[in-house]
Amino acid sequence: MITTHVFIAVSLDGYIARQDGDIDWLLQRADPTEDHGYAAFIADKDWIVMGRGSYEKVLTFDVWPYDQPVLVLSRQLADTPVPEALKGKVQFTRRTLKEVINDLAAQNAHRIYIDGGQVIQPFLREGLVADIVITTVPVLLGSGKSLFGSLHQDIDLTLLSSRSFPSGLVQSHYRLAS
Repeated sequence: MITTHVFIAVSLDGYIARQDGDIDWLLQRADPTEDHGYAAFIADKDWIVMGRGSYEKVLTFDVWPYDQPVLVLSRQLADTPVPEALKGKVQFTRRTLKEVINDLAAQNAHRIYIDGGQVIQPFLREGLVADIVITTVPVLLGSGKSLFGSLHQDIDLTLLSSRSFPSGLVQSHYRLAS
């Protein structure tokens, strides 16, 4: 059985990036000496599923940060070749969420990290997220790319844990109610 998991940072007003995709507000406030639990979170994930925006943001990093294979959900990229440096690390697809889950299950995947608002939102709407770790950064952006967007119905969550860090970040771990 596959479970999908989210680990993401948001501004206090719920944005994951500025409208242009910039995350400078996060990079400036996150203390690299604090352990926010990402390494422990990612350690047991078999795959990462992300959208084109997240993929393009990661491409701007100095080094490709993932050991796990990455599946990028993108109609725009689906018919383009994967860059040579990322062959064997990245795949592009335009398949539906359920098809993606079935494909990954057929590859014996069990725990999937879901990244990027445009991917997290439909996974949430379809009830396909097991849990979500949200790290709130104490900054108000006023506008940008919303983590959740509009929902067709309420999604109930159960708080599993919450902790604060000296930098002012607050991290909450929720399980989606079944």
